Amino acid sequence: MTVYQVFTRLFGNDKADVIPFGTKQQNGCGTMQDFTAKALEQIRGLGCTHIWYTGIIEHASKTDYSDYGIPRDNPDVVKGEAGSPYAIRDYYDVDPDLAKDPRKRIREFELLVERTHKAGLKVIIDFVPNHVARQYRSDAKPEGVRDLGEDDDTSRAYSPDNNFYYIPGEALHLDNILPHSTYQEVPAKATGNDKFTAWPDKNDWYETVKLNYGPDTYRKMLHILLHWASKGIDGFRCDMAEMVPVEFWEWALPQVKASYPDIIFIAEVYNPSLYRDYIHRGHFDYLYDKVGLYDTLLNVCRGQSTQSITGCWKSVDDIRSHMLNFLENHDEQRLASDFLLGDAQKALPALLVSAFMPSPFMLYFGQELGERGMDAEGFSGRDGRTTIFDYWSVPSIRRWRDKGRFDGKLLTQEESSLRQSYQHILLLRDGEPFAHGDFYDLMYVNGHLHRQYAFVRHSGKKFAVVIANFSDREETVSLRLPKHFFEFSGIKERTKLVLTDALNGKKVTIPFNSSEPLVVTLPANLGIVLG
Repeated sequence: MTVYQVFTRLFGNDKADVIPFGTKQQNGCGTMQDFTAKALEQIRGLGCTHIWYTGIIEHASKTDYSDYGIPRDNPDVVKGEAGSPYAIRDYYDVDPDLAKDPRKRIREFELLVERTHKAGLKVIIDFVPNHVARQYRSDAKPEGVRDLGEDDDTSRAYSPDNNFYYIPGEALHLDNILPHSTYQEVPAKATGNDKFTAWPDKNDWYETVKLNYGPDTYRKMLHILLHWASKGIDGFRCDMAEMVPVEFWEWALPQVKASYPDIIFIAEVYNPSLYRDYIHRGHFDYLYDKVGLYDTLLNVCRGQSTQSITGCWKSVDDIRSHMLNFLENHDEQRLASDFLLGDAQKALPALLVSAFMPSPFMLYFGQELGERGMDAEGFSGRDGRTTIFDYWSVPSIRRWRDKGRFDGKLLTQEESSLRQSYQHILLLRDGEPFAHGDFYDLMYVNGHLHRQYAFVRHSGKKFAVVIANFSDREETVSLRLPKHFFEFSGIKERTKLVLTDALNGKKVTIPFNSSEPLVVTLPANLGIVLG
């Protein structure tokens, strides 16, 4: 599985002269229709199997859609002009920003799913189970469905029958954020990041309210999952799944999978002590490998010894097929930003490791082009991330799209070369030994390596020796293959063997046995894949 995460609202916006804090009218907005057959063909051709359309479900916004029956949000509880896609305003609706015709937004989403499937890609959307927008109200809910909070006893701080938590007798105070706010909420509800007070501050998720998982919330959230599963999607990425009791997932996911057996669930879980609970009890198919492999690879790119990588896979060896590897997503700073590596090329050795380990892999749109995320878009500010709060246009994606032509004519030489590297590496994942092969770490017998990481993937008679070079210089290294590797893999030792570097097609003749080290020269900030 190779997932292409794309921020749906930004992908198709070709407007170059955007302004900080610009409205939708001023800055423009991409739509679901921008994912044409050509666009999807390009994403599939990159080596991707799934596309995660981020921000599909309707969320709070400062844009007025009252003409379409959608109540306006108070701007004081919306972050940015466009709003956060994780402040859900209506669990049953598609965000109107994403439609050419907001009246037909549901149908446009259904057609997007059909186009995506026709292109050979599977569809993943967000499910945001922990919190909703302050002014949550569904105008698209099916007949007979009661809104979240509609039947709550607001005089009680907590009740198992309530959908929200309350601070009885207190109004919500936004003084720490907006000293002259016009927003009124009495009694105050607890804020989404577990702030059980009427006084959130600017660093809180103040635009959201926390959901209380009693029996009624269980039933309502299961109904929402089944509603979207019925649209033909192939999976959910579940936002902050660890903030929702594992008992809910244990109860709900088997019921969804009973009706939709092939649907997958990806959990955002950052606490390693919870990993196995959310897989084995919670029935999640995949979890983010953020605090392990992601954090370690970034540190290695910045100088930490490559010997530290071994501990990552060892810590999750029993669940490694459930760990989703990535180097960028909407929460993290861009690799090429001034805040991280400053150069996308320096991340390629990390890509070799992350993509060729036996786990699913995800990349974020623009990562393959070296998008820097250094714009000051508005609410987001210049933080090295691509904004999720503002109406904006992504420079590298705009050049790649070239108004839907995808002809590469506007890409810089560096962008084009980087995309080819990503495409080559990701397409290799489709074949053996990477698709189903075993993994053998070579670092325990090569303790002298600190800027290179070496391992073997093998499946039957097919194998690939991967050596990632995190050095800024070309390096010649000596690598030992232990006798245990040949016994473990069943691959025969040879005095000499002619192998091909899958990254450049060049042939090399090396000793391939446990008696002689193989000596190879590695390009800077990349490596070799010998098979």
